[in-house]
Amino acid sequence: MNEIWFRTGEATVLAAEGQFTDAMPEVLIGSVRGPVGQAFAGMMGQVQGHTRMFVVRDINQMVRPATMMTTKATIQSLAYVELLGGVVQAATGDAIVDCLIDGTLPEAMADEICMIVMIWLDPRCADHAELDQADLYRTNYEATKLAIARAMKGEPSVETLIANRRNVKHYALDGVVDYE
Repeated sequence: MNEIWFRTGEATVLAAEGQFTDAMPEVLIGSVRGPVGQAFAGMMGQVQGHTRMFVVRDINQMVRPATMMTTKATIQSLAYVELLGGVVQAATGDAIVDCLIDGTLPEAMADEICMIVMIWLDPRCADHAELDQADLYRTNYEATKLAIARAMKGEPSVETLIANRRNVKHYALDGVVDYE
């Protein structure tokens, strides 16, 4: 397989009714010797409110390819950190290993590439009395697998984006912009 230099992907998997567990990871995949590797190494410090950590499935089980995760939302509480470093990290790790198993990520290149995953964890999760942690796992697992697959396949393609320009619009544009 050719060297993987710089691939990006994203996905959204929506929460179950009444939950704030939508998952929207953004993934960057590339060679440890290229710009992704440099960005990865540059993340080896902490930024207040945006914890960075290796993705591990459990204690002493760091995933391959080496993956760094960070948040898109500012961390405000220990409960948020526990969800991020617990259920969300485990779901992300499981998805990465399953991508190796199913061939989405090339096993032979697991030590030649690295990944950065930006995680959306809704701040309301930390204080939600009826938080469904199984749904939090589900959304993050499914979205991470999908984002990685899209990155590896280059999806959506330029052709798809052009073909959908007038019939797909951002949800925030409802009532703002009329494409017709």
